[in-house]
Amino acid sequence: MPSSNTTIVSRCTIYPDQKSTTIETLQLSVSDLPMLSCQYIQKGVLLPYPPYSIDDLITFLKHSLSVALSHFPALAGRLQTDPSGHVHIVCNDAGVDFIQAKARHLSIHTILSPTDVPECFKGFFAFDKTLSYSGHSKPLMAVQVTELQDGIFIGCSVNHAVTDGTSFWHFFNTFAEICKGSKKISNSPDFSRNTLFNSPAVLKFPAGGPKVTFSGDEPLRERVFHFRREAILKLKFRANNSDLICNSAEIFGKQRNDSWKAANGESNGKVATLFLVKDKTAEISSFQSLCAQLWRSVTRARKLMPSNMTTFRMAVNCRHRLEPQLEPYYFGNAIQSIPTTASAGELLSKDLSFGAELLHRNVVAHDDGTVRKGISDWEKEPRLFPLGNFDGASITMGSSPRFPMYDNDFGWGRPLAVRSGRANKFDGKISAFPGRDGNGSVDLEVVLSPDTMTGLENDDEFMQYVSEIV
Repeated sequence: MPSSNTTIVSRCTIYPDQKSTTIETLQLSVSDLPMLSCQYIQKGVLLPYPPYSIDDLITFLKHSLSVALSHFPALAGRLQTDPSGHVHIVCNDAGVDFIQAKARHLSIHTILSPTDVPECFKGFFAFDKTLSYSGHSKPLMAVQVTELQDGIFIGCSVNHAVTDGTSFWHFFNTFAEICKGSKKISNSPDFSRNTLFNSPAVLKFPAGGPKVTFSGDEPLRERVFHFRREAILKLKFRANNSDLICNSAEIFGKQRNDSWKAANGESNGKVATLFLVKDKTAEISSFQSLCAQLWRSVTRARKLMPSNMTTFRMAVNCRHRLEPQLEPYYFGNAIQSIPTTASAGELLSKDLSFGAELLHRNVVAHDDGTVRKGISDWEKEPRLFPLGNFDGASITMGSSPRFPMYDNDFGWGRPLAVRSGRANKFDGKISAFPGRDGNGSVDLEVVLSPDTMTGLENDDEFMQYVSEIV
């Protein structure tokens, strides 16, 4: 494993290049508040070495960050709890941390080639193990730029009570866009706080603030598994067509031409009918199919008793689920967690479609009414979000392959990889990223106990879909 030694070269505070005058405070919503016991989000991009000096790069990044903060004044603020117990973001232009670091003993090949994600990535982020509640006294964001032998890693740590993944990547993309030279940003954040998520409910905290809800001390292994589009389509076919007994390879090849054949009156077969008649709410999606396979294989690797109940928990974006919909670039958290349960025996004795259908039904059912009920239930009993694997039989899926993680061109090309830090990781924590090659490919960042990871790696049903990352 590459050494994780990272040397801090300098540290400073970056302020918005224009004072915040339009927004003074933003009250945390019912989707923001539960995240105060979560650690800061830590995500970043690995880039090739820029075509200019590291000193020039640091100058460009500091200036671009300052300009970006003017569009996202909430990130340069601090948290404050008022006398009534409501928590606000005070947009006071207090600034964010900017850290220059170096790890020139590490090369791109050295940190991307090992099977497991090297420990060194944890040294590329600030605010390690910092709870979001600490934003009352600490900056809400930090950017760390680490110089490698032949590359650069730009790591961003952001308070999870201030942003979800959608808002995080919106900011990160804007930061890159400005660094590349854009004078006008593509998408402005929406800071409205007149949404259903805003509530008079008060979340009470113990003295000194909340504690992390998982130990963080247990031994873990972390791997990124890459799935090409073709493999995911095979999974989707399995999930949607369990009742077909025929040559699946032949049908998979035919599947791509079914739409054209149907348009030309040539589709008479059962398979074509299945693929064309199902609407989007009836068809199990590619991602749900992939999640179902992971659920099955991790459950098998854990060697649970058949009667053990397992849970697959998935975070969903609620912006488009509400009626009327929130703005796509609503800034803040607008997520809810969907738990899907099944006994280990049922999940493993039945085919892939069983678990996939359970996940699919839950996601489709999470509509305006379900979102509103979730908000109402929380208001009756305000509580923090309990991250962790408390029964040894849970999986928590975060992030999304829809996030534009590879759209971050700071001026000299797309990222070579996306990686995360130590934050919010425990046995069963999975993060979904788009594959770098695009075209519907997906990377799963999988964190498991060492024994379970070994079991997953020996699970032929799972590994047949995994490809080498190129």
